[in-house]
Amino acid sequence: MASTTHPHAFHFDRAVDSYWEASADPLALATPPLRGEARCEVAIIGAGFTGLSAALELAEAGVDVRVLEAGHVGWGASGRNGGFACIGSHKLPYERMIATYGLDATKQYYAAMRQSVELVRDTLTRFAIDAWASGDGEVTLAHLPGRVQELKDEQAFLARTFGDKTEFLPKEELKARGLDGPGFHAGLLGATGFGIHPLNYVRGLARAAAGAGATIHGRSRLIRWEETQAGHRLHTAEGVLSARQVIVATNGYTPEDVSRRHKGRIMPALSSILVTRVLSGEERRAQGWTSPLMAYDSRKLLHYFRLLPNGRFLFGGRGGTDASDQGATDYRPVLEGAFRQLFPAWAEVEITHYWRGFVCLAYDLVPYIGPLDEKQTVWTAIAYHGNGVAMGSWSGRAVARLAMKKAARDELSPVLTRRLAMFPLPAFRPLYLKGAYVWYGWQDGR
Repeated sequence: MASTTHPHAFHFDRAVDSYWEASADPLALATPPLRGEARCEVAIIGAGFTGLSAALELAEAGVDVRVLEAGHVGWGASGRNGGFACIGSHKLPYERMIATYGLDATKQYYAAMRQSVELVRDTLTRFAIDAWASGDGEVTLAHLPGRVQELKDEQAFLARTFGDKTEFLPKEELKARGLDGPGFHAGLLGATGFGIHPLNYVRGLARAAAGAGATIHGRSRLIRWEETQAGHRLHTAEGVLSARQVIVATNGYTPEDVSRRHKGRIMPALSSILVTRVLSGEERRAQGWTSPLMAYDSRKLLHYFRLLPNGRFLFGGRGGTDASDQGATDYRPVLEGAFRQLFPAWAEVEITHYWRGFVCLAYDLVPYIGPLDEKQTVWTAIAYHGNGVAMGSWSGRAVARLAMKKAARDELSPVLTRRLAMFPLPAFRPLYLKGAYVWYGWQDGR
């Protein structure tokens, strides 16, 4: 994975220069590096949505749990994403999902995605986390006239299959709702989801987990993993943590050289984000975009965007396969060009922040929650396909319950538990990704 997992993408010693880092509330929690020998019942690798949700669940049940984080809390995708708490943590079309796993399993998975959004909302309320929650629902926007009928077909399918009511918005209704742009021809509005400040949320999760009794070690990158009859020994630069069970919660930043059970089973892919200066009310009205709703377009290589509560505009997109610093520099004009094309009234608006990070894809194009060994002492929850705010939170709680034997695998949808498949010829994953981007780009222009 050399081209997509360049060493520049693993700068654990410094935070990404994101708008979230610039605007987040302080962590207000000590997370010292692991030093010397330590023991616990369950060790968690990764202090993001998944790992901290698992830690919270375990600690509240009285389990001795420690979290190892290579950087700081929320250093990875959890602190640098677009802040979309919504459904859609897969890339497998529903029709293929039903054919592969069955209708009941697909319905169970869809219900879990909806539950995941409510879990985030409940967690914010329960622990008084100020995550700038805004907007109710999300809208898919047809980026070509030919995609309008696809939205109507999707509306009928969601109602027929899941009983999910959505609202079709023709072009004139988009304008009336403050969702206007020359490249948007219709929309499909779903009621599930809201936007958040992801770094405030993940820091709030850390405080909640620590308050329940979990110990979090920042700047504690896993460098070696020993397995013995007594359990697992996790080596960092300054210490060793022994544990009976391990939960790997590192998603697109999973170190395949250390976590060998993940080797060849995930594909990190880049997602990039920019944020503008504060837009005046007049500027927002001039563009026709005044809604706080989360939005994304109907491209395969989609763009996602939303107006933040303070008047800034966030715009993100998939694409690019070079994770080096130079690759980031080269991709910035591509993303800015797409933003200014879709929102021409803001063609001269200043971009104050630009950053990127990894999302995580699985070969089966669905998330996985479950064990990685026959003894069921190593667990993972992974592969949210660029939509892990809610599903990562829900999956962390779910994998913790599995590890505690508090829940059985058959209580989860088989969509989530069947397998974490290996990519064929995994050394060629960067080429697969490049090929897919060429194919998707052609499809997006049709």
